Amino acid sequence: MAICCASTLGLGLASGGCGNPTSYVCPWDEDQGPKGTPCEVLDPPDAGGVGGCGDGGDDCPAEDDTDVAIASDFGDLIPPADVCVGQCVPKEPLGWSEPALLWIGSPDGVPSCPATAPIVGYEGYADFAAPAPHQCPACACDPPEATCEVPTEWRAYASFPCGGPETPTTSFAAPDGWDGTCTSVNAVEAGRTCDGVPCVQSLAIQAPHVVSAGCAPRVAEAPENPDEPATEGSFAIVARACTGNASPPCADPGTTCTPAPPIGDAAPPEGFLTCIHHEGEQDCPATYPDRHVFYAGAEDTRGCAPCGCTEPTGATCSVLASAFSDEGCSQFVAGQVITSEASGCGTVASGTALGSKSVSVVGLDPGRCEPFGGEPVGSIAPTAAATFCCYRTSAVPA
Repeated sequence: MAICCASTLGLGLASGGCGNPTSYVCPWDEDQGPKGTPCEVLDPPDAGGVGGCGDGGDDCPAEDDTDVAIASDFGDLIPPADVCVGQCVPKEPLGWSEPALLWIGSPDGVPSCPATAPIVGYEGYADFAAPAPHQCPACACDPPEATCEVPTEWRAYASFPCGGPETPTTSFAAPDGWDGTCTSVNAVEAGRTCDGVPCVQSLAIQAPHVVSAGCAPRVAEAPENPDEPATEGSFAIVARACTGNASPPCADPGTTCTPAPPIGDAAPPEGFLTCIHHEGEQDCPATYPDRHVFYAGAEDTRGCAPCGCTEPTGATCSVLASAFSDEGCSQFVAGQVITSEASGCGTVASGTALGSKSVSVVGLDPGRCEPFGGEPVGSIAPTAAATFCCYRTSAVPA
């Protein structure tokens, strides 16, 4: 037990015996220990009052071994438990998070949260480096699927060559959907006259027509490294926000208590900032002016436009059209090669019968299509922005 001097403490003492040590509760003192530590107090030998009986005189009361503990008010020497032990910073504006400790730096050196704020509340990224352009294949078109539609419109003219709109004509047309095989539909008998002249003196046949099903697109040339995955891009900066448990209030009602950044050997090289947070890109309030925007990641919508083909151009076909005087396509009367570029008109012996006809395809160029598509589309860009506004700026890395 420590030894205290009553006169030094300045107390009114109640002694249990003359010159005997009495137990008291001591204030805080470097030599005596913290406030509340019991100590022994010796009565001064010549003290007056109840303590002035060091030689055991008659005025001394009977010795009593009972120690009396005296509690005295020595002032508020220990801070109350409800005082902020972190840092008091301006309160966050409405809609912003409470202040947290924010670290900003390279992805290779992300530290753990400090002991004063051990909870990871946010991780984000900045300084996005876009990847190289997306590689896409070149497009091409297969030749079109095409057929030559044979002419069904045949007409005899009562003149040579095939006359104008005033010249009498006689139909020698084939049926709809004709495939060119021998047919005797709309036969014209021999010797028929039109306005007193033979109806058959020349024969006009419409041009054939190319019917195309279009071109099928295809990949003509794949990328140089088709098995190599697309580059995703990267972030050069990582941000980590750390939070702690609720702290006692600050004396100033306009401030809030938040964990203080670590100092000394425990501080990471880049340090921590005290910042508030808001989702999206926001302007910073005056109390937290240092603005940083981070992102949760990057969204990749890159791809290649699908290959396609234009309508065919340059398609042509040619047919051999033959007329016969009999109904079985055996007695040849006239024939000509007609292309899809123009109708034909040929001479027929005046008054000859037109009993049957046939057509055969002798040439077909399906034309060609021009490819389109295959170019890069979409993009890769940061998403889910978050704004951090910081109270201190000195620790921001260059």
